[in-house]
Amino acid sequence: MTAELPEGLAGEGLRSLEVRWIFPGRLKTAVIGWFGRFPIGTESREDSYLLDPRLPGLSVKVRGGRSLDVKMYHGSPGLLEVAGRARGRMESWQKWSFPVSPPDQYSGCPAGWQPLRKRRRISHFSLAGGHIVARASGLDQEPQCNVELTEVSTIGQDWWTLGFEASGPADLLRSALEATAQLLFDRPLPGGTEPGLDESKSYMLWLSQRSGPKTEAFDVQRSVSDSLLPASGEADEHRSED
Repeated sequence: MTAELPEGLAGEGLRSLEVRWIFPGRLKTAVIGWFGRFPIGTESREDSYLLDPRLPGLSVKVRGGRSLDVKMYHGSPGLLEVAGRARGRMESWQKWSFPVSPPDQYSGCPAGWQPLRKRRRISHFSLAGGHIVARASGLDQEPQCNVELTEVSTIGQDWWTLGFEASGPADLLRSALEATAQLLFDRPLPGGTEPGLDESKSYMLWLSQRSGPKTEAFDVQRSVSDSLLPASGEADEHRSED
């Protein structure tokens, strides 16, 4: 599989602010219903993540066999907290995407790559006039936040994940993400599930932790960033500054 690199190496890439929680087991019908109170789109695909060799601070994947996505980790500006409902680590990323030629159907997954099958439910929101709304026409220039509820399967095991990804003007990313989280968690997750810091991690960190000691570099890089996080109360004080 060969990447077609555009001239100029894709410029500045896309900046985003993200939070993700990953849970073991199959996604329950009640959680799907909880998420379904907002308009959603669906998508199924298989992504392959590069685990070996490790590239500290980078997440590299082939998305659906059609694009090579390279993401650079820029640290965490703090914690996302919705009182009594959710607590997660916000992560700043910068992404470049390049088209690739589809793999041969008989080639399988190359050594060092981990395939991940996903069934995604996605809802889109926009921050307009200080209020978060389901994305509507005419709001393309406003800060956006996509929320996904995804069923994940890898190595014969089932998992599910809830993720937020804000994009747009850098100074409004945090506001868009926090406002979307407040709207979504206006109702608690069914079954007493409360997303917390133990479940809060990117796909790359999660896969790295599951694959063994060869991938310690990403954990070290993340732990250094985490040591700079404010305490819970301090995070609240600085929310509106980022």
